[in-house]
Amino acid sequence: MGRFEDHNPLLLYAVGVLTLYLFYRLFRNDPEAAVPYNVAPLEQVAPGWKGEALQELTIKVPGSSLIQCYAPATGESLGRINPSTADSIDSDIAKAAAAQTTWVQTTFAERRKVLKTMLKFVLEQQETIARVACLDSGKTMVDASLGEILVTVEKLRWVIAHGEESLRSESRPGNLLMAYKWHEVVWQPLGVVAACVSWNYPFHNLISPVIASIFAGNAIIVKGSENTAWSSSYFASIATSALVACGHSPDIVQSVVCWPDVAEHLTSHPGIAHITFIGSRPVAHHVCASASKALTPVCVELGGKDPAIVLDDLSNSDFQRVSSILMRGVFQSAGQNCIGIERIIALPNVYTRFIEHLTPRIKALCPGSILNAAPDDAPIDIGACISDAGFSRLESLIADAVAQGARLVCGGKRHIHPQHPKGHFFAPTFLVDVTSSMKIAQEELFAPVFTLMRADSVDHAIRIANSTPYALGASVYGASSRDTERVVREVNAGMVAVNDFAVTYMVQLPFGGVKGSGYGRFAGQEGLRSVCNQKAVTRDRWPWLAKTSIPGPMDLPLKGKGAGARAWKMACGVVWVGYGDLRGKVTGVKNLVGL
Repeated sequence: MGRFEDHNPLLLYAVGVLTLYLFYRLFRNDPEAAVPYNVAPLEQVAPGWKGEALQELTIKVPGSSLIQCYAPATGESLGRINPSTADSIDSDIAKAAAAQTTWVQTTFAERRKVLKTMLKFVLEQQETIARVACLDSGKTMVDASLGEILVTVEKLRWVIAHGEESLRSESRPGNLLMAYKWHEVVWQPLGVVAACVSWNYPFHNLISPVIASIFAGNAIIVKGSENTAWSSSYFASIATSALVACGHSPDIVQSVVCWPDVAEHLTSHPGIAHITFIGSRPVAHHVCASASKALTPVCVELGGKDPAIVLDDLSNSDFQRVSSILMRGVFQSAGQNCIGIERIIALPNVYTRFIEHLTPRIKALCPGSILNAAPDDAPIDIGACISDAGFSRLESLIADAVAQGARLVCGGKRHIHPQHPKGHFFAPTFLVDVTSSMKIAQEELFAPVFTLMRADSVDHAIRIANSTPYALGASVYGASSRDTERVVREVNAGMVAVNDFAVTYMVQLPFGGVKGSGYGRFAGQEGLRSVCNQKAVTRDRWPWLAKTSIPGPMDLPLKGKGAGARAWKMACGVVWVGYGDLRGKVTGVKNLVGL
């Protein structure tokens, strides 16, 4: 090595510039820098906390309107919540509307600062946020990391990096007749929007519409599920506290928890400009009917019966990799995942291999609770379900499938946990030889059930995939790009991942489905724009040179005998000049000149 001063002067210059740049980035006063803040911790997440053991696990307190919150994995009380009323919802909407008149004046830089502040908090408080989500929904810490934290910080990152560009006005092409005009689309806030979200991801489902809505300049009323009412106010306070830390009103974000009869007051309210709904198909019918009273548009994200098609050309290493992806795709959050894998459709060469390979893995899955779990305890693979209300239906569907020829390898019934007998656990289930004619292949399960179906060919696999009323997500695994791309083209779905599972959301591609899985999209550019007024604007390109004026023969009222014929001839001439071929344009000019 030579002496430092003997090196290429250009290299030394580059090193110097880089050093100065790094110092600048390190010590500059960034007006968008995150602001530190705190949110009061919940006592229930403290180590060693124990709640009252409830005798009856129900969210409705008998003889009262109160919501009973409890940990579905253990049956321990998390507290009681007084639900919102129609009057309090009116008040929340009024406060949000008042705050939005100021918030709409903020710059994108100011909004980015709020999101950067939230991002810093979420990164630093990952464990607390995950534990809150686990206690309220029953999931495991890994489930929470992947389904609550990871997707939230990615959404924050994406909106911070690309939000302004996505909402920047766009110029649109014109035509010959409008060549003297400038045409654009601008994206403006709607005002106060609402989101009614499901319980399966209590943090992400609540905070995701908040991120998009406030960045677009709106205020938002976010209604969490009564099943996860305990965590809703805490998660909403992450957003409101970030707003306060950055000098803005917390009223921009309002958190609502109420019973279904009161929810209609929110969804039909004329003060709401847009609704994002995440939930079940039956409830969606009520929400959309209610919203129609005020002609409020709704983005509807419903359930799915997502297929994973596995082609028979996988290598041994890919087979192992895909097996693990399918295990996570099925059992993530105990199967309570709107884009969870509900049907594995395998071609003959991999079908039997899956049964042999996955049987011991599924049998070894360990259900449990993160509450009071010691570091040296056995690992917890699967958490609890939110409720046992659907267990009888699940058991019936599985029994019906077995009666029609399916084979139950393991599971198939509710699981009584030795340490948490009150917990809502369903045994990890492996069901094979399932066919499309069985009810279990047509209805969304939302449960830890690995359903394996055999396909004779790629054609057959696609037919099976498209045989349900749902069409949310799908995935395909194989080495042949010809076959995988064919599946991408022909499968009915709003999202398709090739050789992976559910990763479209990890890059903020538009999220949503078709058919019985809903309509509209959230996430990414499409999601941001969906909570905006898409305003079309046309203005003079050169006002000093050319402006629209009505020609004399067409100026109202028409004047003189034969004025109607002259006006018609001029109108035809304009159309021919603008849209005819060369001969037509000549005809049009003659019409205009001959007047």
